[in-house]
Amino acid sequence: MSHAPIAPRRERREPGEVFGSGFTLFADMLLIGLLTSLACLPVVTAPAAFAAASATLRQAAGSGVQVRAGTYGAQLRAQLSTRSAALGLVPPLLVVVVLIDAALLRAALPGAAVMAPALALLVLGAAVVALRATALETPHVLSAREALVRSAADPRGSLLLAGAVILSGLLAWSIPLLVPLLPGPLAFAATVVDLRSPADAQEN
Repeated sequence: MSHAPIAPRRERREPGEVFGSGFTLFADMLLIGLLTSLACLPVVTAPAAFAAASATLRQAAGSGVQVRAGTYGAQLRAQLSTRSAALGLVPPLLVVVVLIDAALLRAALPGAAVMAPALALLVLGAAVVALRATALETPHVLSAREALVRSAADPRGSLLLAGAVILSGLLAWSIPLLVPLLPGPLAFAATVVDLRSPADAQEN
């Protein structure tokens, strides 16, 4: 009885494959998501963790090799710094401010009907700019100013990122077990948006 030959595992992408096809891309996303979630556990390392995820995906797109844990670890060590740790304190502070504002809005204060959607848009915009910042290349890595410039110069990309953030929020709310995997798709979305940004946005 003859058996069909088993195709060897590809180490490199085929021409035209940016991040790989089918289950290769799915596996890369799972690995990046899990590694980023683990790296985010100390909280202050979150900016460096997402920046390392984006750099790893960008390297995979450029060299054509598959994502590996060792590659991510090297990128994470390169991104960790006093500055990235200081930036890691910003998200928890923003969460506290948002929770306080949300509590005040629930108290039926005057203007709550207007402030509630404004607060939601502010949080969404901050998430988009933060993802943009983590996807930037050297020397602009984690630069809020550069992220704002690119967000304004590429509104379509910003809308795509906003959609990714909303979808991730809905998945986290409906299927909490997926939360450890969500950083992978978010980092992937931020990296792809940055790679497809217009040339004039890249030069600012």
